[in-house]
Amino acid sequence: MPSFLALALGALPAVFAATFDVSVGAGGQLAYDPPFVNAAPGDVVNFVFHPKNHTVTQSSFDTPCVALDGGKRSGFMPVAAETDGLPTFQFQVVDTTPAWFYCGQTGHCGQGMVFAVNPPAEPSPRSFTAFRDLAIATNGTASSSAAASSTASSSAATDGYVTPPAPHFETVTVTVTLPSSTYTTVYNSYDGTPPPTPAPQPQDHKITVGADGQLVYSPANIQAAIGDTVTFEFRPKNHTVTQSNFNNPCQPLFDTTGKVGFSSGFMPVSPDATQFPTFQIKINDTAPIWGYCGQTGHCGSGMVFAINAVESGPNNFVAFQGLAKRINGTSSSSSSAPAPTSSANQNNQNSAAGARASFGYASSLVLAMVALVSLW
Repeated sequence: MPSFLALALGALPAVFAATFDVSVGAGGQLAYDPPFVNAAPGDVVNFVFHPKNHTVTQSSFDTPCVALDGGKRSGFMPVAAETDGLPTFQFQVVDTTPAWFYCGQTGHCGQGMVFAVNPPAEPSPRSFTAFRDLAIATNGTASSSAAASSTASSSAATDGYVTPPAPHFETVTVTVTLPSSTYTTVYNSYDGTPPPTPAPQPQDHKITVGADGQLVYSPANIQAAIGDTVTFEFRPKNHTVTQSNFNNPCQPLFDTTGKVGFSSGFMPVSPDATQFPTFQIKINDTAPIWGYCGQTGHCGSGMVFAINAVESGPNNFVAFQGLAKRINGTSSSSSSAPAPTSSANQNNQNSAAGARASFGYASSLVLAMVALVSLW
């Protein structure tokens, strides 16, 4: 009898647990609705993601826009405008300690898109309002993306350098019609981005990587239409083609946004090579694509490239390259360890919005294994 009573009492929290539904970005607003909840241990907070692309990322009161080590995070949740079944992410409350969250999309935390579980009541200096105001006051500049370039920011105050503003964009869903197919894509439309019009006749754009021993992509800044391909040809030495984003030129895209970007891996080429390995991506939309060489020190020397950069605005190629040099590649997580050389073309999809991404990792692994076997 006592054991039965203990089991019954132990089940009470689960029986009486409440679920709090929280809308993320409903109506296109940069907000969680409601912005905070008061919950008991065992309760569940059910985040429902509405169209656009947001996250639920746990942080701390003192640094609202910095992901908490070991904290909960949903990752990016791109949702098309016509989606019926909205994705969700759940957080289970384990105690009454306040829990703090923010949206990791560029600029959203700095505009007050934050959330709390069990925040102290007003007028506590650690209330939800105080948390939101702190996020806005720092304008997201305490985020992990900006922390990587904190050294550059401090020196900027002494020499007049002004960091370019974060790119402003809207997540859009469009239908792209090609001669042979029609598909829907979700991508970030930046100020000045052209409409997603496919090329009448797709073409391949060739970019030479490290020609004549120079730390450059040539050309480093191109415009490409939907359906076009971009082929990178590697010259002697050891370089990479790694996708990043404007605010973090020298870090892989995934490290700063949670989106999987393309990467060639290291491509060592001997000085006497007559055949050069290549790496190819396909253009699926007109959003700007940013990339760099992951070899130690190369990004900080300005070895970056751009595809479809909006040259009429502040987030242009020169500004991107200047930012890479400014931080001197100190946020790069590159390694100089070489990878096996492969002369085969590797077809990848660009991942400007994480939609229609296909990276062919299995193919790359097979190619690497073949290259290794050929060395024996």
